Amino acid sequence: MSKVYWKKINSHTSVKDVQNITRILLQEIIDKEKIELEKKIPLKVHFGEKGNHTFIRSENYEGIIGFLQQQDIETCYMETSAMYGGQRHNQELHIKTAKEHGFTQIPIIIADGEQGEDFVEVEINKKQFQTCKIGKAFLDYSQVLVISHFKGHALAGFGGAIKQLSMGHASKGGKMAMHLGIKPHIINRKCQKCGLCKRRCNENAITIGEKSFIDLEKCVGCGACVSICPAKAVSIISVKSALRFIGVGNNFKENLVEYAFAAQLGKRNIYLNFAMNITAGCDCEPKKMKLIMEDLGIFISTDPVAIDKACFDMVKQKGRKFRGASQFEYAEHIGLGTTKYELIEI
Repeated sequence: MSKVYWKKINSHTSVKDVQNITRILLQEIIDKEKIELEKKIPLKVHFGEKGNHTFIRSENYEGIIGFLQQQDIETCYMETSAMYGGQRHNQELHIKTAKEHGFTQIPIIIADGEQGEDFVEVEINKKQFQTCKIGKAFLDYSQVLVISHFKGHALAGFGGAIKQLSMGHASKGGKMAMHLGIKPHIINRKCQKCGLCKRRCNENAITIGEKSFIDLEKCVGCGACVSICPAKAVSIISVKSALRFIGVGNNFKENLVEYAFAAQLGKRNIYLNFAMNITAGCDCEPKKMKLIMEDLGIFISTDPVAIDKACFDMVKQKGRKFRGASQFEYAEHIGLGTTKYELIEI
């Protein structure tokens, strides 16, 4: 049984209170679980897509940053680029969006590189994946503070620590694998023969000519070519991919869990969930969304499954219900964590 510590909050809880609560929770779990902190610990966060208003604002992390700095621990923000278009699909735009949203207190590292091409294949040998593409920079750390916004999600049902490990740690190619399990192709009527994709490809899989194409035997599905093409001639869109994106022929929830397993292998992570600003959709959605329920609290644990299950159960107790519960059973089955938890109010 895993322990999950939490502190109740509500709509009247101030930012200063949130900062103090996160400090208290960190100290509590370190003391009770006898955790030794590394000298370098990144904060895995979500910066929010441009146009989104309900992501967890940067000022809420200042208590955590201050706590680590008082321990002389070097820290930074870490993220990976989005699979789709928008304002977070490459390193430059992603950092620009983060800074516009106030994430300026500490350095920012986009773990999968300039266009999402920097990754390490982590071997897991599970049902859906033999290996998973994890943002390369994450492999430089043996301990990550994985900070998640617990809320709904259109495909996963809910988003918390499991999703922050999976989608949040995966390189662009890993995200493609989870969503679609396919590789990109070139739309020749759009191709301007500029050669940017060919020069970006580390696998020499792209031929530019009268009929440009991608050698699918060589392609590793990193997605860098999709990001860099100015004409949007490199695409992952097809009837097959559209069906897989909505879950037809694609076990998306198991994919998420397996990538989460890969992301935490060999690490001594701490997981912190903000169950506040709870919406039905994800912070990736570039629009203003309505809150669907009251703020619940801030949770902390060393177990990503237990902390998500505690949040999921509390949402249900309050009269709402998210989909996606099958993730818990599969996560427990492959050894990501346990669904059995003791909830300790601080």
